[in-house]
Amino acid sequence: MAEPRRQISAIDPVWDRIQREAEQAIHDEPLIGGFVHACILHHRSIEKALSYRIAAKLASNEMSMVVVREMVEEAYADDPKLIEAARADLVAIYERDPACHRFLQPILYFKGYQAVQAYRVAHHLWMKGRKDLAYFVQMRVSEIFGVDIHPGARIGKGIMIDHAHSIVIGETAVVGDNVSMLHSVTLGGTGKEEEDRHPKIEDGVLIGAGAKVLGNIRVGHCSRIAAGSVVLKDVPPCKTVAGIPAKIVGEAGCEQPAISMDHMLGPWDDDA
Repeated sequence: MAEPRRQISAIDPVWDRIQREAEQAIHDEPLIGGFVHACILHHRSIEKALSYRIAAKLASNEMSMVVVREMVEEAYADDPKLIEAARADLVAIYERDPACHRFLQPILYFKGYQAVQAYRVAHHLWMKGRKDLAYFVQMRVSEIFGVDIHPGARIGKGIMIDHAHSIVIGETAVVGDNVSMLHSVTLGGTGKEEEDRHPKIEDGVLIGAGAKVLGNIRVGHCSRIAAGSVVLKDVPPCKTVAGIPAKIVGEAGCEQPAISMDHMLGPWDDDA
């Protein structure tokens, strides 16, 4: 039986909007009615919907959907900041991705959003000392979404990973708030040392498709990394870097590049 929906609309306008979008989606395409009801309309809150969605994606022969869902719900109950971050990520995608026209879309269809929410649960488990279970979630996220985020990595809120194919984020990486990155980004190490070995990405950074940021280096706030670049040294705040190895090629071009999603590096001098 479906859980009541409208009882919380007055205090949760975001969830109310998601439900209205779900109802409109079914009106427009009745064939997805069962899918949308299962993922959205059968639930009384965004955390209940997300726990169902994550469980439906990560369940396997080794761990049932019921067990995965209980694990996610327990994490949400134990740390409300996980849902706060999930909401911020949802708004970030809606505001920055021109292909996202409804809050409903990331929850149902965008693997970048789904993968990050699953990572958040894995990180919660990691911090609680439940490392094998965290590794299990990491494994399933990698298998299902093609996104490999170590549960020990620290990632802020307001994160958008567009397309999200082949994302790799290492164990000691730190990603600040309001960061945007595209597919095939690597935040990796440069050796076999076990200490702090991965990049630190400050708030508001925009990382282009295919960029590789390697080693225990810092990328300053509101900087841009051009697509395909290989970053091996610290990047000052509010700069644009490009190339292999990456070098500073100019200012960031705007106050909040991760929000504007402006990847243009020009104007270029043809003789340069």
